[in-house]
Amino acid sequence: MASPVDLEIKTRRWRRIEYERLVELGMFTGERLELLNGLLVVREPQGSPHASIVSQVARVLERAFGPGWHARQHAPLALDDDSEPEPDVAMVPGEPRAYYATHPSTAALVVEVADSSLRLDRRLKTELYARNRLREYWIVNLTDAALEIYRDPQPAPSEGWRYADVEIMRAPATVTPLGAPHAIVEVAELLPPRRA
Repeated sequence: MASPVDLEIKTRRWRRIEYERLVELGMFTGERLELLNGLLVVREPQGSPHASIVSQVARVLERAFGPGWHARQHAPLALDDDSEPEPDVAMVPGEPRAYYATHPSTAALVVEVADSSLRLDRRLKTELYARNRLREYWIVNLTDAALEIYRDPQPAPSEGWRYADVEIMRAPATVTPLGAPHAIVEVAELLPPRRA
């Protein structure tokens, strides 16, 4: 008799259109999932620090980008046929009602707030966002109190896609988003408050 280790395990990757149909049918009600490269990935529960910083980042970026933009929080991006991530914040043009019929397929800036999800955000999501040619991706790294800035998506021969320009910033540095070249954002505004 074959042991469970010897059995061949077959898996099935989901297409975004299938995933969206199941969501419409209420199959995942109450579950925190996102579709990444055809896989249904369970999103980590949000603690108070994570939720607080997501709201803060959205507020800071809406102010930086100005009229004509809005910050989608924990909302899907229809990136490709196999992926519909739900980044913590995505800066998209227009008003929220512009996306009533369909999710946006790109964003000027995508931000993930990372504590326990840091490894996933650095590897899988970085490759996914670069492959879909999102010009700029930020990770608000709560563990190290730093802002990781990823720019210039490029194909990498052995790794799929990556960002050619990676910079790590800490307070009191400032950054200008590519999609809002007139704005200056203080890194400290995106991080947890310093303890006295």
